[in-house]
Amino acid sequence: MTAAPETLRAPLVVEFPFTRSLGPVQSAFLTGLRERTVLGVRTEAGRVLVPPVEYDPETAAELRELVEVDPTGTVTTWAWNPEPRPGQPLPTPFAWVLVRLDGADTALLHALDAPGPEAVRTGMRVRVRWAAERQGAITDIACFEPYDSEPHKSEPYDSDQQTGRPPRPHDGRFAAPVTGIVAPARLDYTYSPGRAQTAYLHALAQRRTVGERCPSCAKVYVPPRGACPTCGVATTEQVEVGPRGTVTTFCVVNIKAKNLDIEVPYVYAHIALDGAALALHGRIAGIPHDQVRMGLRVEPVWSEDGRYPDHYRPSGEPDADYDTYKELL
Repeated sequence: MTAAPETLRAPLVVEFPFTRSLGPVQSAFLTGLRERTVLGVRTEAGRVLVPPVEYDPETAAELRELVEVDPTGTVTTWAWNPEPRPGQPLPTPFAWVLVRLDGADTALLHALDAPGPEAVRTGMRVRVRWAAERQGAITDIACFEPYDSEPHKSEPYDSDQQTGRPPRPHDGRFAAPVTGIVAPARLDYTYSPGRAQTAYLHALAQRRTVGERCPSCAKVYVPPRGACPTCGVATTEQVEVGPRGTVTTFCVVNIKAKNLDIEVPYVYAHIALDGAALALHGRIAGIPHDQVRMGLRVEPVWSEDGRYPDHYRPSGEPDADYDTYKELL
C-alpha cells in the first residue's frame, strides 16, 4: 500500500492597519463618542442616519445637518455569537445586534452583553455601555446592555418608526476633534493547499520551482492552480521553471510595513520565471532601488532554511528584450 501524501496545513494571517482621514461628519461622530455623545445626520427627507454618512444614500446629496440622539435604543434584529474571536468587543459569548437608537431612523451594529440567546429578542430595549477610556473610535461604545425601560412614545414598537425623544440639533463642535483613525484589519485562516500547490511547496523545499502545463493552450502556470484559468481544464503535467527570470513590472515601496524587518525604500516586482506563462511576486535586492528596471534579469536568493526564495537579485545577464515578456505584464 502506498502511504497517502501528507496534508499540509498552516495558519495564515492577513493583517494591516487601515489609516484614513475624517471629513467633518465622521470627525464629529467619533469625537462625540469620546465625549459620550451620539450624533447622527439628517437627510433632506428628514430621516436621521446613525452612524452618520456624508452623502445621502438615496439622493447622493451632501449631508451636514448634525443632530444628537439618545444612547438608548431598540434591537431590530440580532444573531448570537457563541465563540468570540480575538479582537471582538467581548471575550465571552454575546449577541451581534442592530440597534436603532432613540431619535434615529437607521440601526447601528454592535455587541450586546447578554447571559444567553434566550435573553435576547427583537424589540428589546438596550443602552450604550461606554468604555472606561475613550479616544474617539467606535470602540468607545464598549457594547450595549439590556435596559429596562420603554421608548418615549405611546405607540407599540414598530421597526420602521422612530422612537424616543426627537433628535436635537448639534453643531458638531468639540475640543480637540478627532481628524483621523487607524483601524486594524485582520483575517485568520487555517490554510490547506490542494494537490497542485502541495506539489509546488514540496518542490520549493528542494529549491526547485514547478508549475503545471495546460493540456489545451500549453501555458505553464506558476504557482500552479490545478486548472487553467483561461481554458478551464484540469492541469496535471508538472514543469520545472526558472530558477532565473525577468522583471516585467515593479513598484518602489516607501512606507515601512508593520512587523516587516525590511528597510525602505525597496522594490517589489512581478517576475516571469523562465518557462512560465504567469509572473509571480518577489522582492528585488542586491541592487539600488532606483536601478531596478523592466527587463532586468534576476535569480533567487533562498531563505536561510532553504524553503522559499527570500528575494531575487540581478543575475548579471543582459536585460531581456521587451518582446520576450510583453505578454506577461
